[in-house]
Amino acid sequence: MRRTRHIIGLLAVLASFALVAAACGGNDDEGSSASTTSAASEAVPTGGTLTLGWEQEPDCTDWINSCGGSSYGYWAMGVTTMPRSFDITWDGENAEYKASSLLTGEPKLETEPKQVVTYEINPKAVWSDGQPITSADWKYTWTQIAGPDAADIYDATGYDKIESVDDSDPAKAVVTFKEPYAGWKALFGGGYGVMPSHLLEGKDRNAEMKDGYTWSGGPWKIEKWEKGVGITLIPNDKYWGTKPKLDKVEFKFVTDTASEFKALTGGEVDAIYPQPQLDVVAQMKAGLTGIKSKVTTGASLEAFWINNSKAPFDTIPFRQAFAYALDRDAIVKRLFGDIGVEKASQSLEPQLVAAYTDIDAFSMYKRDLKKVDEIMTKDGWAKGSDGIWAKGGQKATFTVKTTSGNARRELTQQVAQTQLKEAGFDMVIANEKAGDLFGKSLPDGDYQVGLYAQVLTSLEPGACTLFCAKNNPDKNNGTGQNWQRVDVPRVDADLMSLDTELDPAKRGEAGKRAMKGLAEDMVSLPLDPLPTILLWHDKVVGPVGDNPVLGPLANMNEWGIKK
Repeated sequence: MRRTRHIIGLLAVLASFALVAAACGGNDDEGSSASTTSAASEAVPTGGTLTLGWEQEPDCTDWINSCGGSSYGYWAMGVTTMPRSFDITWDGENAEYKASSLLTGEPKLETEPKQVVTYEINPKAVWSDGQPITSADWKYTWTQIAGPDAADIYDATGYDKIESVDDSDPAKAVVTFKEPYAGWKALFGGGYGVMPSHLLEGKDRNAEMKDGYTWSGGPWKIEKWEKGVGITLIPNDKYWGTKPKLDKVEFKFVTDTASEFKALTGGEVDAIYPQPQLDVVAQMKAGLTGIKSKVTTGASLEAFWINNSKAPFDTIPFRQAFAYALDRDAIVKRLFGDIGVEKASQSLEPQLVAAYTDIDAFSMYKRDLKKVDEIMTKDGWAKGSDGIWAKGGQKATFTVKTTSGNARRELTQQVAQTQLKEAGFDMVIANEKAGDLFGKSLPDGDYQVGLYAQVLTSLEPGACTLFCAKNNPDKNNGTGQNWQRVDVPRVDADLMSLDTELDPAKRGEAGKRAMKGLAEDMVSLPLDPLPTILLWHDKVVGPVGDNPVLGPLANMNEWGIKK
């Protein structure tokens, strides 16, 4: 998964689970969140070790470097150790920004003559070595991401809009923007946090951080990261907020889902956060005694991401015919029907940012083989004796790539392949290791269709980052996350307004127009509101749950374990 993160869900009745349903996203048609959490009145003990089965090992822990894009690494070590200006709160229905305990309160926002944000730093906020967190840390973080010497950065969006950071007052960081930037609350937090200038200034940040770091500005510290084995977190005794109740947290890397479930049911681990694979759904349906769960959908969005520059997908008619050939609801029901997820997503942004998108923009694309025939014939294609469309001597053959070894995605490909063949398309499956797919093929444009998920790290729509022509790597010296090579000039102004318009109403209008335009040109096809699944033994107590953006461990300092 790429870090980018998103919430809806549904009433899921799972055998042996006492699930509490809560409406989510304000739209019952889109579903609700199904969850079980420890009773609020239950006492949370102190001490003990919590052991987690963890599905993926990160490449590195330098969060701003391109190697730091692992969601699992970010949830385990980034969220738990990096201080951030804003937290994201989640009540089961709504997600919103809230100034964190790093600050004395909501930052001051000024818009004239330029946008200026003033962060007043909590005087109690200190690093794990006891040194105060100061405005110099804001300045250092900014220069590392968007300064003249910044290199190999995962994503500089927003930071590149900053003109200066005034750190003359250690207790107050004054950030001035070159131009309006609507998503400013995602900065100095999100997937990066704030970094300790007194420990990193003048050093090779990547070398200092990539293999783990001993300092912290959160409730936990990284005691060790044993590559290929696991991670150990211990409490940060200098943390100024709610200190952890647990003595230690152990992460065991268990990358095989069947082994992960065996470790959970056998008591080897106390909780798991598996990707929603087919066997996960099957075992949940069968029931797991003494284990609680939380299922949240819409926190991530999986889609068929299309390279708009690669034939035959370099034309609008072909992309539209592809969309009309697929029964996306049938695919989603096949994958997740047993836990109540049956409807395809209809926007390339998720429900969590519904205020900034047309959440129904792609709803016109339902399986309609007569429509496929009409579009393809009008565009000069004709079916051969084998039933496959051809034009100018070239057949309608294309490849769909995803991560190898992912049974759920492989089933998705197989179902889509059958549907597409019935419509006259020859779909070839060509999967790759995750590192090759995300590290080379997708950014280099060496693909036609990719199947993967986008995962939010803030409450900001990522539409311009993903679809603005200026972020096309082919037009931007190889950088930019518009891996789809989308180039729709009529929507670019609206996409950029999502980043620059400070009026929420106008921002929402621009986002809705932009998504409608992207749907008209069928630049990519949303598939499912990929659910997240958290499972834990009932001996784990406290406010256990899943934050849609910060992951399941954001409040782990409040958890306990029964002895």
